Amino acid sequence: MKGNGEAHLSYRLLLAVDIQGYSKRDTREQLLAQRRLSDALDRAARGVGLDRAGWDKQVGGDGELATLPEGVDPAPVAGDFVILLDEALREVNRDAGRFRLRVRLALHHGTLTAGPFGPAGDAPIVVQRLLDATPLRRLLIDDAGRDLAYVVSDSLFDDVVRTGFCALPPRDFHAVKIVAKGTTFRGHILTGRTPREGAEGERGGPGAASAPHARVLDFPALAVR
Repeated sequence: MKGNGEAHLSYRLLLAVDIQGYSKRDTREQLLAQRRLSDALDRAARGVGLDRAGWDKQVGGDGELATLPEGVDPAPVAGDFVILLDEALREVNRDAGRFRLRVRLALHHGTLTAGPFGPAGDAPIVVQRLLDATPLRRLLIDDAGRDLAYVVSDSLFDDVVRTGFCALPPRDFHAVKIVAKGTTFRGHILTGRTPREGAEGERGGPGAASAPHARVLDFPALAVR
């Protein structure tokens, strides 16, 4: 999604990720955390047939806001991608040293348009507000054994997670309401655990032992509510 001087709306899947406790690291440790997170995201994306090189990314020192290509099936991203990212973080943290790599992840789909400083519209605001939500931060603070805190927007939960096509079951999510800058945002935080790598049949339905490749959908159809 590149701005060409002619503004138009598109309906896209957005992903925001942030490293917990990034400012407490020194410069060398911050650089190491960035590289490890980028590698973990690459690995998870490849696992569902996606290439992060094709994502439009607005990058900060401790994370990024990514707009995924048009037509990406949201179900593998909302489920298997998250499971694979958690597995990658768990592997990184076996030899983490002084700092474990612990991250927050938010997912939403909605309308936006390209701008000179990144995507503009409600969708980028929603996903960032969910990423910064106190309940999501508290999940990592209160659960020392968790490496990934994950939240989806209310609309994505209804349109994707509830369908049964997502590898993470709806019962493992907890609804939250966030008020930020006078606006209410609703989402669902994954409070259950992601399946362990190689667990037979735990991803999705029967026989779903490996991550599916992302498919192309008529994405605007999901916007009809």
